[in-house]
Amino acid sequence: MISLTRLGRIVVLTLLAVPMTAVVATSQAAADTRKRSQAEAGAMARRMLAQLKVSRPLSIRGYSHRRFQPRWAPHKGKCSVREVVLARDGRRVRKNAACHPVEGVWYSPYDGKKLKSERLVDVDHVVPLAYAWRSGASRWSWARRRAFANDLTRPELITVSHSTNIAKGAKGPQSWRPPRRAHWCRYAVSWITVKRHYRLFVTRNEKIALLNMLRKC
Repeated sequence: MISLTRLGRIVVLTLLAVPMTAVVATSQAAADTRKRSQAEAGAMARRMLAQLKVSRPLSIRGYSHRRFQPRWAPHKGKCSVREVVLARDGRRVRKNAACHPVEGVWYSPYDGKKLKSERLVDVDHVVPLAYAWRSGASRWSWARRRAFANDLTRPELITVSHSTNIAKGAKGPQSWRPPRRAHWCRYAVSWITVKRHYRLFVTRNEKIALLNMLRKC
């Protein structure tokens, strides 16, 4: 016979095991959902990439950052688009009266760094402005280039570490990829989404590099 004391211990251990099992099952389900979502996003990105025109890059002649963005566009009240992105991507962000973030924590998906100072972060254009210029934006109106540089709807603006933004520069995926490979899928999907929306073409090597990154999806 099992003593009451031993029986009580068994009941307690059983009750403790149930929530743990439920947590594990829930975590696994969430991971499976993320994996399916990523795979679906990758499949859609491949279809979009297949629709993009493949061409040689245009000349950089005539390019200037000011042709896209003399400064960040105002968005709401005193806030610029850059300040909106910093508030969107950060945690516990505190802004001053001019809407500039003076405190917060930011995560850089390019390299996995957690940054606790606004001075260490940049708002990156996923498709760099100079790269967009050579992909067809040189033929756009000034208004369209400005809309591109301040686009809060497409996945074109993202908060990253200053160091990775400097390393990336105006390079495309054939020349630079996020050091953190876990971000390759999302980076490629974002790149393709932006290019498709703005009808920018890709080069042959760029397309190959994007397809390689989409293997991570």
